[in-house]
Amino acid sequence: MAEQRVQRRLAAILAADVVGYSALMQRAEEATYAEFERLRRELIEPSLSRHEGRLIKTTGDGALAEFASPSAAVRCAMEIQESIASGRSSLKLRIGVNLGEVIVGADGDLFGDGINIAVRLEGVADPDGILISEKVYSEVEGKLDVGFEDRGDQQLKNIAKPVRAFAVHAGAHGALIDRLSAAPPLPDKPSIAVLPFENMSGDPEQEYFADGMVEEITTALSRFKWLFVIARNSSFTYKGKAVSVKQVGRELGVRYVLEGSVRKAAGKVRITGQLIDAITGAHLWADRFERDLTDVFALQDEVTVAVVSAIRPKLLQTEIEMATRRRPENLTAYDCYLRAMQQYYLSTREGLAEAARLAHRALELDPRFGFVAGLAGLCHMQNVIWGYAVDPQFERKEAIRLSRLALSIDDSDPETLACAAGISAFMVGDSESEIDMADRAVALNPNSYLVWSAKGHVYRIAGLPEEAVRSYERAIRMSPVDRTLFQALGGIGAALIELGRFDEAIVAGKKALRQNPSFTVAYRCLASAFAHLGRDAEAREAAARLLQLDPAFTISARMGRVRQSHLKLLIDGLRKAGLPE
Repeated sequence: MAEQRVQRRLAAILAADVVGYSALMQRAEEATYAEFERLRRELIEPSLSRHEGRLIKTTGDGALAEFASPSAAVRCAMEIQESIASGRSSLKLRIGVNLGEVIVGADGDLFGDGINIAVRLEGVADPDGILISEKVYSEVEGKLDVGFEDRGDQQLKNIAKPVRAFAVHAGAHGALIDRLSAAPPLPDKPSIAVLPFENMSGDPEQEYFADGMVEEITTALSRFKWLFVIARNSSFTYKGKAVSVKQVGRELGVRYVLEGSVRKAAGKVRITGQLIDAITGAHLWADRFERDLTDVFALQDEVTVAVVSAIRPKLLQTEIEMATRRRPENLTAYDCYLRAMQQYYLSTREGLAEAARLAHRALELDPRFGFVAGLAGLCHMQNVIWGYAVDPQFERKEAIRLSRLALSIDDSDPETLACAAGISAFMVGDSESEIDMADRAVALNPNSYLVWSAKGHVYRIAGLPEEAVRSYERAIRMSPVDRTLFQALGGIGAALIELGRFDEAIVAGKKALRQNPSFTVAYRCLASAFAHLGRDAEAREAAARLLQLDPAFTISARMGRVRQSHLKLLIDGLRKAGLPE
């Protein structure tokens, strides 16, 4: 039977998407959903019909369409944008148009770079704007009553070569000035502005100190790639002005605002900070820091660490809570990620299974979401090392595959690097590579609990327990109330055993169990440490509890992939406690 040939054709592709859809859904879910459905039904589809366009597919917040000619595609795009602008819709669209060869699927769906470039152009178009490729421009120039603005070469995500792009304006000048002066929409991820801290002391020297600290906090927050942070120059335009947080949020297009004050008195400096939801005005976090005013730069560093370590988990938890209130049928990749994190934090067999499912779903929705691939890999890895896996070999292979996929997507994201380093340490065992990844992750973001915790795991398994303990302690300093703190505490316990500090290992293990009473790694530490100290009854009790939680536990099964020579004392203690080989 002859092999079926791939069908290709040249097509003009229009990609449209709602600006800030996820943020709009957070504020008014049902109204946003209903409004987009109305626009699709009453405006977009009739316009496609008038210009002989074919709807390829719709997503929750956008549409893809095919046209026989570039002129028809651009006319349709202009009609859609003008109709929305002249109406009363609260939604704004971005539109990208490309001309290119596409592959035709069996069901009529289209694939290939012809589609991908249109989608990527839409992603960098202005709100209410239309961005076209140079191929489209060369076909429509002089044929339409519109103006064009050359945007130069655009390096589009996952497109190898730069694409020269042109913005379309309805006339020689269009509405460019109106768009530039409009309030920016909320990004599709958490967004924050750090306002200049108010100097309450009347001392000009404290003005410099306060401004420097705000810059440090802004820089530290900007290292988290899941967080959109307004640049210092924009935030500082509000310095000395009496403005409401809601106004700042609206003008800068951010969901959260961090503000504070500095007061000097009697050789001490008192700093207050508060995190506010700029949409609702609700106060999410507030704290006060009082320190001796000695080394100004050291004080700035200390307060920066304290502020960032407090608000990072608070921001993420707030985002998770908002995601769980949204209807599941309207999930985006980011929503799936947030829900996956909620389940991951449970650290149960069922929680990890659901977290893995949601992470895989997020990866389906956005195949370039690197960190979520790493998160899925962590779930599979922990199924193995915590004794949850039905098929450990499959889970091990999936963990390794997903960690490598995450790195292939983005090996410059510190938290993705941290995930990959930790997975490799437990599942592969290439100390040189793992240490390099962990060190790079810390260099890229020294303010992240995850990267310091991962470095602790990597160094412990590599046979460097002292450095591991220091890394774990730094992680705990970065996020002293983190919901996965028990994992770092369990790691400290295991590292302390290798250092012969058995009493301290018991303290760490018990702390881990106070946060998570079912954490099997903590029972391993307790069983081993008690056995080394000759506290046999307590060792046997910890071992029995471990076997209740993990009936299939054997030393070879759970410890076989890590370098046993580097965990010699831990394993010797497990044997002394009577745990099976």
